[in-house]
Amino acid sequence: MLAGFLETKFDAIEHAWSITFLVAAGLMMGFGAYHTWALPRPPADDSRSVESFPALMTEIRETFVSFFRKPLIMKSVLFLLFYRFAEGQLVKLAAPFLLDDPEVGGLGLSTSELGLAYGFVGVLALVAGGILGGIAVSRQGLKFWLWPMVVAINLPNVVYVFLAYMNEVSYTIINIAIAVEQFGYGFGFTAFMLYMIYIADGEHKTSHFAICTGIMALGMMIPGMVSGWIQESLGYELFFVWVLFATIPGFLVVGLIRVNPSFGKGSG
Repeated sequence: MLAGFLETKFDAIEHAWSITFLVAAGLMMGFGAYHTWALPRPPADDSRSVESFPALMTEIRETFVSFFRKPLIMKSVLFLLFYRFAEGQLVKLAAPFLLDDPEVGGLGLSTSELGLAYGFVGVLALVAGGILGGIAVSRQGLKFWLWPMVVAINLPNVVYVFLAYMNEVSYTIINIAIAVEQFGYGFGFTAFMLYMIYIADGEHKTSHFAICTGIMALGMMIPGMVSGWIQESLGYELFFVWVLFATIPGFLVVGLIRVNPSFGKGSG
């Protein structure tokens, strides 16, 4: 939204984004300083020390080995890689689709309109979905909500098919569609985050959670790398139809994993 406002004010995209990124950098530095002061420092964090570089490398190796020795770990890895397979493609093309001119299949939003729709309305819906997901899991556990959440993260992608095939669509409808998709994503992502915590539990839990996030990033990066080529080959309309088919791996990997029925209860 800030970039769109500055772009209109100065009529210069470069200046608008330069100022926006400087503001963002300043905010991150401020948040970093605040967290350095405010976050707790558990005694356990200071009790572990590595005396030498070989000892450090040994500990790193043991951490990786112990992670891949967890029960049914390869099924868990497949879950981390493919749960967001469709979302990894959709998220790369959502903004270009909203910004591109109607002549090439886009919706022709301005930078400020995109900022309001995706950066404000979408974020509010995302946060609301995440909060509701946490409350739901805290009451009945992750196992109970696993299938509803995989539906929630994938099924709302159909709104982009609707937007792509509509000849004319109002800005209000666009905001509603983005809110629906982001709310479902926030609700469904709760299962993904909690399952990473579930996998990481035990010794080296912090490092194992970091490994999980790395695998998660890989699962988003690889489909994102080919999404542009797929869209250029199919166009926006068929690309979003393809995204719906790309949700199938996410449903399949949910069927592979096992979760303790009590996990997550009371955690919200």
